[in-house]
Amino acid sequence: MLKSAIEEQVRMGYPKKAIVEQLRMRYPKGTRVELLKMNDLQAPPIGTKGTVIGVDDIGSIMVDWDNGSGLHVLYGVDRCRKVE
Repeated sequence: MLKSAIEEQVRMGYPKKAIVEQLRMRYPKGTRVELLKMNDLQAPPIGTKGTVIGVDDIGSIMVDWDNGSGLHVLYGVDRCRKVE
């Protein structure tokens, strides 16, 4: 999906159900991720790694960060990437 289309969906509210399902397929429980960007004053440092515990109904990737944080990666706002 084009970035502008994603931005439009975020402006209109929550992502469509199909996008949430795509996120769940891309980030299944147990997937290791690395934080690239998080718009939160209490965010873990960029580069922090963690384990996905799920994706909620609004597309937030729920992560158990290695540093103990439990902040979610918000769809359309924050960024993470899969790591091996």
